[in-house]
Amino acid sequence: MTIHHLALRADWHSARQAGEYRVSTLGRSLDDVGFIHCSRDLAQLRGVHSTFYADVTEPLLVLDIDPVGLDVRLENGFPHLYGPLPVSAVTAVRPFTA
Repeated sequence: MTIHHLALRADWHSARQAGEYRVSTLGRSLDDVGFIHCSRDLAQLRGVHSTFYADVTEPLLVLDIDPVGLDVRLENGFPHLYGPLPVSAVTAVRPFTA
């Protein structure tokens, strides 16, 4: 099983330098929210984009995440990652296309 996260390219670049990703959602950190918002599939990810990221002009990336060993909980139909995302758990990164 793979889960997904929509990320600003600049945030992902910073995470690669730090070794972990700590952005919950657009403009909010893991420390602000307590978890990182994820999507169970690409259709759900597109819905997140249209609801929260439609006006974003910065490049967006899709992070594919292997949740094995991570504290991921399904809440209100969405996977939430409790704790930082180690960059090693990201199995693929690609540009987001609507």
